[in-house]
Amino acid sequence: MLEIEDVRVGYHRSTVLHGVSVEVPANGVAAVLGHNGAGKSTLLRAAVGLLTPTGGTVRLDGEDITRRRPHERVARGMAYVPQGQQAFPHLTTAENLQLVADGRRRGREAVAEALDLFPALRALSGRRAGLLSGGQRQQLALARALVTEPRILLLDEPTEGIQPSVVAEIEETVLALAARGGLSVLLVEQHVGFAMRAAQRYYVLEAGRVTSSGEGGGDAERSVREALSV
Repeated sequence: MLEIEDVRVGYHRSTVLHGVSVEVPANGVAAVLGHNGAGKSTLLRAAVGLLTPTGGTVRLDGEDITRRRPHERVARGMAYVPQGQQAFPHLTTAENLQLVADGRRRGREAVAEALDLFPALRALSGRRAGLLSGGQRQQLALARALVTEPRILLLDEPTEGIQPSVVAEIEETVLALAARGGLSVLLVEQHVGFAMRAAQRYYVLEAGRVTSSGEGGGDAERSVREALSV
């Protein structure tokens, strides 16, 4: 579904990724793990077009999108949920979702389907997003992305900084999305157990390079923890 091949990218004169290659399987999950500063968020920003690589190629369904702008990638079925539980704080939960749904052929149905995945948001439909808890805002951010009915979803540490009960709900939702098919996921995550339960492939980044990779699943968890402990 998504192929990131030998990508080099950075900020100004500082190179962050040094020839990174990652593949996301069709209807599957690839997890990227690593310590803070390893280049994980930079990789997602390059994949979605917010950063332009100085080398390498990004392909979506075999099409070279390396020079495509972010809105063109979204039109091709890509959705990105960055860190930080982002939402429009002065709009209500319902307005945040409707803003994404407007103009879409299945907008109303897509909102309903997203709320089915995050039923707690229904009771919060009239509350401003700025008054939601961090976990509720993260659920809203995920729901907004799903309203676009993406073919590939890029998630940047969706469980970071939120209460354990909501972490469990988000983990269950991501696992359910992966299991039902029709959607590929590139997951950046610190929780190794969750990432290995969800992913068919994993990649460990260190200082902007892939230092370990392999098949996901519970059997890989020990190898990933050892790679991260180095």
